[in-house]
Amino acid sequence: MTIKAIVELHARRGKREQLIQALEELHKAQTNTPGFIGYERYEMIDDPEKLIEIVEWETREARQAWLEKSTGTGELNRVVATLRKSYTAITVRRIQ
Repeated sequence: MTIKAIVELHARRGKREQLIQALEELHKAQTNTPGFIGYERYEMIDDPEKLIEIVEWETREARQAWLEKSTGTGELNRVVATLRKSYTAITVRRIQ
């Protein structure tokens, strides 16, 4: 059963477009990552500087392996540099 990570990102003032570009590059790199299925991006209606991404993975372990690798290689640095504060993420799965 697949899992989804719901990630809230709050861009620094004036950095929204840079955040979106950094996320696009990150997802291009993820395309061939084992277990990565895809993502959808949303903006908060009352605060367009806040973005929500829902990222789908085959397993929790696949997501965790990618997180550990990307943290170690610095792949997330461009995203983090555009954030007002640390991102938050929750991992969910569908109840059957």
